[in-house]
Amino acid sequence: MNLTSDNIAPAHHSVLSALGAVNAGSSAPYGKDEVTAQVEELLAGIFECEVGVFLVTTGTASNALALAQMTPPWGAIIAHSEAHVLHDECGAPEFFSNGAKMVGLPGVDGKITADGLRALLARDYWTPPTHVTPSAVTLSQATEAGTVYRPGEIAAIAEVARDRGLRVHMDGARFANAVAAVGVSPAEMTWRAGVEALSFGFTKNGAMAAEAVVLFAPDLIRNLAERRKRGGHLWSKGRFIAAQAAALLEDGLWLKLAHQANAQAARLALGLEARGLKTAFPVEANEVFAHLPAATHEALKAQGVGYYVWSSDSIAPHRAGGADEVIARLICSFATEPQEIDAFLAAIDGAGAQKKASRSPGTPLF
Repeated sequence: MNLTSDNIAPAHHSVLSALGAVNAGSSAPYGKDEVTAQVEELLAGIFECEVGVFLVTTGTASNALALAQMTPPWGAIIAHSEAHVLHDECGAPEFFSNGAKMVGLPGVDGKITADGLRALLARDYWTPPTHVTPSAVTLSQATEAGTVYRPGEIAAIAEVARDRGLRVHMDGARFANAVAAVGVSPAEMTWRAGVEALSFGFTKNGAMAAEAVVLFAPDLIRNLAERRKRGGHLWSKGRFIAAQAAALLEDGLWLKLAHQANAQAARLALGLEARGLKTAFPVEANEVFAHLPAATHEALKAQGVGYYVWSSDSIAPHRAGGADEVIARLICSFATEPQEIDAFLAAIDGAGAQKKASRSPGTPLF
């Protein structure tokens, strides 16, 4: 039982087959091959518009390259205070932008809000030339809390950003899970709501190593090819990245796999609820954050059950846990089977039974 991350999942067999097929022949280098052209065409169809597409192999590169296109070295990139792009990318956006500053904005359930952004921008410490200039806002989709921005929320944030001249980026490492959860079109969740650049994640959803910078604003496309090359992220054999993306995009496989992951997270959440265990955040995509009694946590870890212990300042008061509880971050992937969820829930039941058995017969229950 390993629910630490969707990164532990294997590559989908369709991806491996596509890699084998593209390996069988020769092709033009540096993204000038027919498979890369196919991916560009598929993404234009999925988003219902012309897009700029730049393939890379890591989400960090995708985020950092996109944000560097949007932000001058003296700019500020605003993100949720617990966003992955702010905390877990070792300063890559700052590095690739040649010094732009990441600024954290708190928000409940892992989300920033239009009102929160408006209030931050209204503060008096953005005075030039002594302060950084707000230049971009980035939204994690799904968020670090496993929650999902709806198109209306995105549009409201984008309107505030647009009024102040900020560009809007979306970190879509789990974009597929978000689209599957809400049931809207990719276009509605991105450019129609005001998003100008998307880091489209494939790796967590069946690829071996494939991500895409998808640009909806024509001016952002200019010179990103050079920025990618200068940053060391242009593959000479780019067809091997493209083959992975094409395999997932064809026939809607990317959404099918995301639905599978989300369904197992929903199954897990229902099982936890049936056992009287609370979740720290609404379960909307493929992540579940469960409040576990410390004794249950210790028993699960003793059995080798895999998950991360989490902490967050964005938990709504009515979802807060007790002093003797830990938060377990549980992530489902397309490869997570129902039996694995049931085994995890059974392990929780066993941990509870073990705790009861450890009490002496005369020990009060409360």
